Amino acid sequence: MTDRELDEILNYRWPIIMRRVMTDGSDEWLKGFVRSIARHGKRSAWRPSEKQEQIMRRLVSDLGASPEPELELIER
Repeated sequence: MTDRELDEILNYRWPIIMRRVMTDGSDEWLKGFVRSIARHGKRSAWRPSEKQEQIMRRLVSDLGASPEPELELIER
């Protein structure tokens, strides 16, 4: 993963991934993983391991490409 790809994922795509994973509420391991990547990504010298990179790419392709679910309004 190049520095440019990592910057794009962490700055533009990861916040979307985090919102979707946190609101899904099903997989605790996945929630911990996305929080961990967000925390590590704040360090300028951090690079994901090969396994982390594979999981990140899969999440970006799976969750990042699908449209955002429609939100339920409190009042109609």
